Amino acid sequence: MRKLGLIAGGGSLPVEIAEACEQSGRPFFVVRLKGIAGTELDAFPGAEVGLAELGKCFKTLRRAGCQAVCLAGNVARPDFGALKPDLRGLALLPQVIAAARKGDDALLRMLIGEFEKEGFSVEGAHQAMGELALPAGPLGRHAPRSDQMADIDRALTVAREIGRLDVGQGAVVCDGLVLAVEAQEGTDAMLRRVGELPSQLRGTAEHPRGVLAKTPKPIQEKRVDMPTIGLSTVQRAAKAGLAGIVGEAGHMLVLDREAVVELADDLGLFIYGVEPQVP
Repeated sequence: MRKLGLIAGGGSLPVEIAEACEQSGRPFFVVRLKGIAGTELDAFPGAEVGLAELGKCFKTLRRAGCQAVCLAGNVARPDFGALKPDLRGLALLPQVIAAARKGDDALLRMLIGEFEKEGFSVEGAHQAMGELALPAGPLGRHAPRSDQMADIDRALTVAREIGRLDVGQGAVVCDGLVLAVEAQEGTDAMLRRVGELPSQLRGTAEHPRGVLAKTPKPIQEKRVDMPTIGLSTVQRAAKAGLAGIVGEAGHMLVLDREAVVELADDLGLFIYGVEPQVP
């Protein structure tokens, strides 16, 4: 079993992967990104590395005996002028900035390439912890009704289209009307905006309508930055009056799955996986 180097950003995803490795007996080592990774990760074997300290990161992973790496967690786009790179990071900084100008996906593909050049295999979170991925069909007690499928199809189409443009991964549609698309603000902020719209445009707690769709960008490197939902997504979707959440089976991560399913069931919200589009 290959030892996993977990490059950990913020949020609960790195913690879930670390706990899964611990429970399954897979050897692992956590590289905590300084000022970004949560303190919960301090309990696991690991070390802290600055965001631009690529040389230190590679050396730390080798010293720990890692053969594979998984990049997981939230990392906001940094102020490149404020970074404090080591020599390897400094040498790569022009390439990083050039890739970042092309979009987040180009930046992530470039970083993955550097890890692969160093001899590490790169695993997605859905590979490191397979049970995170959304299955096909309903997840929980509730399933979409036939009259909700048109909103599902349109929301998925819009999400894929903004993904093609490297804008974001999510869209909200209600009765055929696009209420919001996701950009750099993230899913939670997008759902807050939906909740502030007039009630005649969206559903309510008493009469939920509309759907949130999240899909990978068509050009996306699926080993990083997979669409993700968690408890806050379900809470905010319900607060915005939506009837459900939809994603591509195998291509959306569900954090805190048991708690998410229980909450969605209690709120009457469906979570539904469709078969991915064939390119």
